[in-house]
Amino acid sequence: MNGKQRFRPVPGREVRVAISGRSGCGNTTVSRLLAETLGVTLINYTFRNIAAETGVSLADILEKAKTDFSYDKTVDTRQVELARQGSCVLGSRLAIWMLPEADLKVFLSASPRVRAERILRREGGTLEEILRFTEMRDQADSARYQELYRINNQDISAADLVVDTEQELPEAIVGRITEVLLERGLIAPV
Repeated sequence: MNGKQRFRPVPGREVRVAISGRSGCGNTTVSRLLAETLGVTLINYTFRNIAAETGVSLADILEKAKTDFSYDKTVDTRQVELARQGSCVLGSRLAIWMLPEADLKVFLSASPRVRAERILRREGGTLEEILRFTEMRDQADSARYQELYRINNQDISAADLVVDTEQELPEAIVGRITEVLLERGLIAPV
């Protein structure tokens, strides 16, 4: 499928795609490209946004979020409310679980090392530091999601499509997603 091909939801139909995965899997990139391809709203409000808005470091936000669940509830509530307003791509760690009515639920995966290498390119530091931080973040996130929502983010059975992002470029992943949406009669070429 041509990466520059554009689509729109079929007339009279709203389309919601939920995309989840751990840090460094390509959630933000794939979600942004898919939203552009479909001409729909991108919803990707995260702890990173809270950090930028408040001037507090991401590491500090993550530390506070371990004991103060208001951070998670703020992010999750805002995302779901926005997603329910119309056609969108919701990209978040919990999207496939928090938006069960999504027309397509996609889970992106990659090995811890590849994820850390991507984060390193994006944010700098050393690979060892990023690997340790990412492992700590994964464990803290999983514990919080379980305690807050009884969601086991290791169980990806909620996903309609699981994609190993080590094997495909973001444009190819968007192509796979649009093919599924076309097969389901949810979108049409522009």
